[in-house]
Amino acid sequence: MMSRQAFLCSLGSLYLSLLFVFLLMDVYARPANNSALKEKPADSKDENEILPPDHLNGVKMEMDGHLNKEFHQEVFLGKEMEEFEEDSEPRKNRKKLMVIFSKVDINNDKKIGAKEMQRWIMEKTDEHFQEAVEENKMHFRAVDPDGDGHVSWDEYKIKFLASKGFNEKEIAEKIKNNEELKIDEETQEVLDNLKDRWYQADNPPPDLLLNEEEFLSFLHPEHSRGMLKFMVKEIIRDLDQDGDKKLTLSEFISLPVGTVENQQAQDIDDDWVKDRRKEFEEVIDANHDGIVTMEELEEYMDPMNEYNALNEAKQMIAVADENQNHHLELEEILKYSEYFTGSKLMDYARNVHEEF
Repeated sequence: MMSRQAFLCSLGSLYLSLLFVFLLMDVYARPANNSALKEKPADSKDENEILPPDHLNGVKMEMDGHLNKEFHQEVFLGKEMEEFEEDSEPRKNRKKLMVIFSKVDINNDKKIGAKEMQRWIMEKTDEHFQEAVEENKMHFRAVDPDGDGHVSWDEYKIKFLASKGFNEKEIAEKIKNNEELKIDEETQEVLDNLKDRWYQADNPPPDLLLNEEEFLSFLHPEHSRGMLKFMVKEIIRDLDQDGDKKLTLSEFISLPVGTVENQQAQDIDDDWVKDRRKEFEEVIDANHDGIVTMEELEEYMDPMNEYNALNEAKQMIAVADENQNHHLELEEILKYSEYFTGSKLMDYARNVHEEF
């Protein structure tokens, strides 16, 4: 007779075998995707290669009209921003920050003035642009399948839908034969917005084909004057409540759609309004008449605007200028490191003396 222990082991093995069989049955019995054009989800890297980025480095306002919370760090650190992580060693970050200070301090007087900071901001902004140019070369090759140096809207549309999980060959065949594409409403809305942007990037004479330079404008409108105007129009369209193509303070600080459910959310919304009010009154509204025009917003959005860079330099200095000499000393930057780098350095005063 089989022992109780052997019986339980045998029963356990049988259970595992049945479970494995049921799992296999479940995998093979799953229904196919509703869309015949859909295939496995695209790799996020491939999608990022052809989609305009949600976030534009070195630009004060996002394309959706939200303020860029990392702007100060982007124009102060440039490519080195990724090196300053929250879990990095404070001592290493401190050394990196000291090196940056010495680079900004071009006259070597151990302090940074507004002009020095302005020059640095412009240099870091140009660095972001050059990075975008290099990335664009790779991205353009990804959407130019025949390598003729031009991309049509249909070619881009096929690649975009493929990145969203649609079958590329079937999509291409349907577009070639002018057949209707069964696309969900959300994807279609994104496509419509991209098409508008595509036409704006198509420099005169319009041929509905984008070359590499025009494709750069499509992906990075902040570096094209014509596309910058288009981006400003889009932002004002989203925020302008009375349709006069201008922004009042109340329109600019209006809370996003949604209700406040708790005190924490209320505090976040209060900070959001406070930040936007300050930016509107002190920076964007250049003539302080309570109205922001398209021209004012365009100047504000232009990352290569030297006047804006100087104002930004003065603001950045004012944040940490404890001795009120209108300059930044190393100790001040180290103390306010979280503002400049996103990384907080502990015991900055003691450590800076150790370094010297």
